[in-house]
Amino acid sequence: MTKKRIFMGAVVIIILGVGYYTISPLFIHIRVDESLPQGVRVPATLELQTEVNAPAPVVGTIGHPASGTARIVMTDSKTYLRYENFKTINGPNIYVYLAKDLDAKEYVSLGKVRATEGNINYEVPSNVNVSDYPYALVWCKTFGVLFNSAKL
Repeated sequence: MTKKRIFMGAVVIIILGVGYYTISPLFIHIRVDESLPQGVRVPATLELQTEVNAPAPVVGTIGHPASGTARIVMTDSKTYLRYENFKTINGPNIYVYLAKDLDAKEYVSLGKVRATEGNINYEVPSNVNVSDYPYALVWCKTFGVLFNSAKL
């Protein structure tokens, strides 16, 4: 009987730990309001845009609502993926990717999600040709699940 109680206690602790790990991030909201990177020039009309792409809507998935826009912005020396008026739910181990498809079969990781709300810049590595990656994704590595996307 004692071994059974120890085993059941261990199972309960494991279930509580996994539950906390997967559910608690849903209640954590982080807001960041970064300005456009220094040196980005914003043309007066969309037809003339070269340094700044037109914003693309962020689309959530079932169970993962999201809103805002995403776009690629460039300075003389760096390229960024920029989210504006962004809002998503949090989750365990979520990352920002530039991807060739919505399944993240071929992607470049821009790092962990730094905020779930606001205006956020993610620097793109200098060796990445952004035209090869038409999607911005927020991806949960733990469960291999797409949280949201934007077709850039």
